[in-house]
Amino acid sequence: MLSQQDIKQIAQKGITPEQIENQLNEFKTGFPFLRLEAAAGIGHGIIAPNADERKSFEAVWNAYKAEGNRIVKFVPASGAASRMFKNMFAFVDADYDTPATDFEKKYFDNIEKFAFYDALDAVCQKNEGKGIKALMADGNYKAVAANMLKAEGLNYGQLPKGLLLFHKYSEGPRTPMEEHLVEGALYAASNGEAHVHFTVSHEHMELFKAKVAEKADMFAKKFGIKYDITFSEQKPSTDTVAANPDNTPFRNDDGSLLFRPGGHGALIENLNEIDADIIFIKNIDNVVPDRLKPETVEWKQVIAGVLVSLQKQAFEYLRLLDAGADDAQMKEIAKFVSEKLCTDAKDKKIDASYLRSKLNRPMRVCGVVKNVGEPGGGPFLTYNQDGTVSLQILESSQIDTNNEAYMKMFTQGTHFNPVDLVCAVKDYKGNAFNLPEFVDKTTGFISSKSKAGKELKALELPGLWNGAMSDWSTIFVEVPLGTFNPVKTVNDLLRDQHQ
Repeated sequence: MLSQQDIKQIAQKGITPEQIENQLNEFKTGFPFLRLEAAAGIGHGIIAPNADERKSFEAVWNAYKAEGNRIVKFVPASGAASRMFKNMFAFVDADYDTPATDFEKKYFDNIEKFAFYDALDAVCQKNEGKGIKALMADGNYKAVAANMLKAEGLNYGQLPKGLLLFHKYSEGPRTPMEEHLVEGALYAASNGEAHVHFTVSHEHMELFKAKVAEKADMFAKKFGIKYDITFSEQKPSTDTVAANPDNTPFRNDDGSLLFRPGGHGALIENLNEIDADIIFIKNIDNVVPDRLKPETVEWKQVIAGVLVSLQKQAFEYLRLLDAGADDAQMKEIAKFVSEKLCTDAKDKKIDASYLRSKLNRPMRVCGVVKNVGEPGGGPFLTYNQDGTVSLQILESSQIDTNNEAYMKMFTQGTHFNPVDLVCAVKDYKGNAFNLPEFVDKTTGFISSKSKAGKELKALELPGLWNGAMSDWSTIFVEVPLGTFNPVKTVNDLLRDQHQ
């Protein structure tokens, strides 16, 4: 099926012909739905620490930082902001000239509240000879929107979210990237240094580096720390081949194979190359202005304290297993795995080998918020490949919609995960885990796309916080909704949390 030219193209991406054959076979077979035990809830997979417990966990975290452990804040930031402006692109292309939809009216009625207002006003003056107010007074709303979106203006329709102006301050507006640098200083700095890593797309790398060069020294001085800011790109070897509707390879006009990015699950490779004891993961657009940061900082420290407390206990038990645990100790360890790590052995024999397999692996604590209808993965107790049950974050695509019981669990779930994770990625001997070994490769998914008007099938790898972390120890902690403030559309920036 693959020609010599195909094999040459594949080799250039660092992919083997066997991987391509496997991917094409996955288009034919599809991916199995996951088998669910229950939706997680308070007291059933989700912990909700009280005020005293929160203070204790914060103290644990601050003590851990004081020991000089290496902490990294990992921010997936490669996504373009084009979806944020879908409504405004539609307005520019519409056959009417003044705001007609509720979305358009809200945007223009509140335009002065956006942090990018002054920058947009300046490019309107330059390109149109008039500022925003004058253009709107003339009924030329489309010129204002076009100058926000297009390359000759602010180019917000093509830039990544991380480089848009989100929040106003007296000293000037900030981008989400800058807000993450501030967060890094507030809860993830140790030894007087904050390590922050952004994954970015190739075409935006230089723009990110230029913004860091412009702003990092100012924040370093403000917080009395040094920054170590690094970047990486999604690896070409994590791209997946596209297929026609009949599952044969989709080809470009020149006959070459079409490859597509493998989704955020590809970032497990980037995460695997981070040198750290503890890694925080948070999406680029989930940031708030300084006046609201104390709540975020408190809860980041709480979930990190939960993580290092459980990791310390797991390490002690692993050393006990090495030394040869007696029956009473074995029961104590089994209770920890079952109750604290929420892992049910089901029919498996609970012996030293089983306990070691569930203790000696990466660990993550995930903040979950009460379900208010926002998009996000749900926390579930799910069957694993080895027949055990543990906590997982699932997307709707992983659940059989024809299974009435499962759909009831999904729709009545009390919580969801807004990508608020803190991860421990070294073993009890101080060696880094090889994270790709803990991926459940059966949890990818297939979606329908098109190119040049032709239908195609796209294959996404197991999601970074879904199947890519399937064989990790997972703990869920309820965090306040105030810690979750994503920006999905430009008008979300008008919410009080972003003003």
